[in-house]
Amino acid sequence: MTTFKTSRIFTTLPNAVFAAFAAPERLARWWGPDGFHNSFEVFEFKPGGQWRFTMHGPDGASYLNESTFGQIEPARKIVVQHLSQPHFVLTIGLEPTAAGTRVTWEQAFESAEVAAAVRHIVEPANEQNLDRWQAELATGD
Repeated sequence: MTTFKTSRIFTTLPNAVFAAFAAPERLARWWGPDGFHNSFEVFEFKPGGQWRFTMHGPDGASYLNESTFGQIEPARKIVVQHLSQPHFVLTIGLEPTAAGTRVTWEQAFESAEVAAAVRHIVEPANEQNLDRWQAELATGD
């Protein structure tokens, strides 16, 4: 296995869900697992655009991250190529539903070995990311 998948229904329309990712000040508030916060250095939200930031952990550790944006379809899809270790491609899908938006989160790692090594971190962290995204949407900013 190299790919982790999860999905969730958000009670917000796709354009609002997308907007909470596309606005760097909002994304910086919710991106990452519980207890983390972010400092964005570069955020070029367009295909081929750079995204460089530091995640600050609850223990005081800092984690440099560098990514590029691949495909971006407003209110439908966001693809992020994570260039820092561990390498992965994150594909986020947004699909309208009667209740709001089905958010699909698919994180594909470069090998089964890498995926196995990070599984214990990635699976709960992905769920926490979705929790935090939902909370950000509830603020109405």
